[in-house]
Amino acid sequence: MSNDQQNLNQQSNPTTSKNEFLDIIKTVFWAVVIVLLFRTFLFEPFNIPSGSMIPTLLNGDYIFVSKYNYGYSHYSFPFSPNVFEGRIWSATPKRGDVVVFRFTKNTSIDYIKRVVGLPGDHVQVKDSILYINEQPIKRIPQGSYSISVYNYERQASETNIGNRFDEYFPETTNGSGETPHQILQTTTRGYANNTIEYVVPQGYFFAMGDNRDNSSDSRFNEGDLDLGFVPMENLVGEAQFIFYSYDHQYSVWQFWHWPDQIRWNRLFKGIK
Repeated sequence: MSNDQQNLNQQSNPTTSKNEFLDIIKTVFWAVVIVLLFRTFLFEPFNIPSGSMIPTLLNGDYIFVSKYNYGYSHYSFPFSPNVFEGRIWSATPKRGDVVVFRFTKNTSIDYIKRVVGLPGDHVQVKDSILYINEQPIKRIPQGSYSISVYNYERQASETNIGNRFDEYFPETTNGSGETPHQILQTTTRGYANNTIEYVVPQGYFFAMGDNRDNSSDSRFNEGDLDLGFVPMENLVGEAQFIFYSYDHQYSVWQFWHWPDQIRWNRLFKGIK
């Protein structure tokens, strides 16, 4: 190779390296943009840290939430910029929908519950039976239920024991009749199972956990830490399916238990 050719190659190498570096930056940039658009407008992943939605959702479930079902509020966007009020392309959830929303007393916290009451509804629980507009919601006993799961909030394993029921909302159908969701009930006593009658205000919904005796939800609305009625504006989206589920019963360093901790029967399971 001549000296001229050698000098030419040496001069061209920095330019080539610079172009390759710029290509990498562009690729990373567009990948981040696509992920942000996907999370903002389509689907966002969440994990379940507590047992308020047992047996429908377990501690350690990882779910995808669709963002477009109910339209968008400023809570739909990263960092929740307060650039507008209300919702755009708004749609009202149905009774029975499992939804993610921002906590009423601290909108930096995400909650997940089931919608049981819509604007104008009269909601009451009597002897553990849910009443909507003075009509009892049908439920059918399905036997006892017991499961031990890890509570990420309390950093400890907990055993949830109770009676399991199929509960039916008339609006929730699959084309061939009513489709139930499951709830867990341990007692018929206490305030949570014998409430006053609530009237849901316009622009709000009433939410309850499926683990009826272990859920801080709209039945409690007087204290500074209570949920109360939830503004429609706080909706983030509807829970669609579980894409991963893991039960941390062992320490992370016990890698030989990792496969045993995956709940294989819950992967890609739809939420109803």
